[in-house]
Amino acid sequence: MSTQTAPPAAKIRADSPAATTAAIKSRRPRRPREFTSKAVVNAVLVVFALYTLLPLTWLVIASTKTYRDLFATNPFALGDFSFFSNLGELFSYNDGVYLRWLGNSVLYTVIGSLLSTLISVVCGYAFDKYEFRGKEKLFGVVLIGLLVPSTVTALPLYLLASEVGLVNTYWAVLIPSLVNPFGVYLARVFSEGYVPGEVLEASRMDGAGELRTFGSVSLPMLAPGFMTIFLFSFTASWNNFYSALMILNDEALYPVNLGLYTLMKSVYQQPELYPLVIIGSLVAVIPLIIAFLSLQRFWRSGLTAGAVK
Repeated sequence: MSTQTAPPAAKIRADSPAATTAAIKSRRPRRPREFTSKAVVNAVLVVFALYTLLPLTWLVIASTKTYRDLFATNPFALGDFSFFSNLGELFSYNDGVYLRWLGNSVLYTVIGSLLSTLISVVCGYAFDKYEFRGKEKLFGVVLIGLLVPSTVTALPLYLLASEVGLVNTYWAVLIPSLVNPFGVYLARVFSEGYVPGEVLEASRMDGAGELRTFGSVSLPMLAPGFMTIFLFSFTASWNNFYSALMILNDEALYPVNLGLYTLMKSVYQQPELYPLVIIGSLVAVIPLIIAFLSLQRFWRSGLTAGAVK
């Protein structure tokens, strides 16, 4: 007797149309899951945007209200448009002391940030392009400076300033702002990403000295990094509060944030000063917004340093 066996099932070739269609279907993303993930991400971004913008929105709305409207109306409801009258009272308060505070902040921030950024760029460039004894150990000391909070150094800086007679002067605020360990670290990273060693060698072969090479060749290449470090220094200097509180006693030398703090303490005895504190806070934010909007293209390009090789 002969037994008949069923023929084996035909195998699908790997290069057949059926196999190709099956592979495409297996790799096709699932649309519901993709939609859900995008919705979650967008929802989280909306929450963070509201968390960031709601205080600023309230500040803008509250700056248009009188003292009575601040406590008699909804926080996000518009009252009588008193923005310009509040602004006039702010600038005329105590013989225009707010304008003095604003000018002090501009002085501390612009001059201090420019000098601090230049020092940081020079130091970072030197750490990157030159070889000297103990370079990495010294750079490690700079990195340790990143771990020390500024509030910890406020009291030692006050004691040092008192020893040399700089307490309650502009120099007591300007000189400590020149030291920026984070700026030195960023400058070294930018120097590695933006300044090729071959360009420096070519400049030296053409007879340029080290100072001319840095000023004419390296510094223009480091412009995005320079502006990025400047923005970080600008923000830190503008928001500097505790050091100024420790070192300054004269109201005429206060930066704007410390001046607003003293004005806020007067609110408990003079509640009608509430609108001045609010609109003063709004005016104090404007320079930061202008700085970021005008320099953001340098900041964006600087953040990508070394990302593409």
